[in-house]
Amino acid sequence: MPKSDSILDTEGWKTIDWRQAEQYVFKLQKRIYAASRCGDIQRVRKLQKTLMRSWSNRVLAVRRVTQDNQGKKTAGVDGIKSLSPAARFDKALGLFINGKSKPTRRIWIPKPGKTELRPLSIPTIFDRALQAVVKATLEPEWEARFEPSAYGFRPGRSCHDAIKHIKNCIVSKAKYVLDADISQCFDWAS
Repeated sequence: MPKSDSILDTEGWKTIDWRQAEQYVFKLQKRIYAASRCGDIQRVRKLQKTLMRSWSNRVLAVRRVTQDNQGKKTAGVDGIKSLSPAARFDKALGLFINGKSKPTRRIWIPKPGKTELRPLSIPTIFDRALQAVVKATLEPEWEARFEPSAYGFRPGRSCHDAIKHIKNCIVSKAKYVLDADISQCFDWAS
């Protein structure tokens, strides 16, 4: 694999140095994070464009969607469930934002513990890979802007971290904790 990210490695999917690709993407993400912390929006946008066009980011996104994720065998409307290494390589080559996405496949799954069904939309493999590219690009900028005590849907954070933070805040003196389930307030359709 060349040191420059502008030259494509055409040897094939199996010869990609994954560690080097992950390091390259991580370094660019760290630079985006640092620029966002400093408030340098122009530099953030320039680095994001570099990461969006990055070969390493594209192959990692395709790998994440087709090999690493739990839902890797779930087909979208195109009906494709799995890809050969050559097809994965071709997907990575053509992974650019064109402004259009395919429709999602809608299936109905049961709600846990209830007889009701909820909709689940499944995008195609190409659209999932494109989402992974954009996620890897936008995530570092917003991680720099979030509050340190925000735990929802953030990488490296979990419910256990939020519980530990609450425990550390209330350990010294008594506090009131209010628990309310307001989800039924927004069920206007039923």
